[in-house]
Amino acid sequence: MSETLETEPQSEGAPVEAGDATTTAVEHSPDASREERGGEDLLVREGDIAGDYLERLLDILDFDGDIDLDVEAGRAIVSVDGGKDLEKLVGQRGDVLEALQELTRLAVQQSTGSRNRLMLDIAGWRSQRRSELTELGRQAAQEVKESGESQRLRPMTPFERKIVHDAVAGVGGVHSESEGEEPRRRVVVLPGG
Repeated sequence: MSETLETEPQSEGAPVEAGDATTTAVEHSPDASREERGGEDLLVREGDIAGDYLERLLDILDFDGDIDLDVEAGRAIVSVDGGKDLEKLVGQRGDVLEALQELTRLAVQQSTGSRNRLMLDIAGWRSQRRSELTELGRQAAQEVKESGESQRLRPMTPFERKIVHDAVAGVGGVHSESEGEEPRRRVVVLPGG
């Protein structure tokens, strides 16, 4: 086995001013059922709460950034972009971003009383990372398909593993599994579909 070293469409909305940050309102489809709109309304509310929390955090840190809200695949997506210091809120390999996402989820949970799957992106890091990991998954899958030998990738976060699994699933003749325990859990790409 060789080890390979590592390596969401957005809804259209109208800009809405919220304090110093610009957010994006999510429009309802006329075909959406009342239940879907109710669930989407909750996700928009979660995004608004998260946006307010993050706006206060940026003010405390004296960082500039625009906050955009979106709803995608049953979760609120909050993006912070535009400030020169925002990379500091991403950290090495996204570790600070992951911690901020958890704090933001807790702030939303405290306000709504229910757990959420909110996703936070800062300075486009997750979006860029998604592209890199998709390419990594496809490349590893292609190499396994051609060689017939399994590949173990470096340890990854759950977010990273999901993207790699999805990329591998798009290549016929191979499949992937996760092995190990957190924080050393990794994707293994195996021959056979």
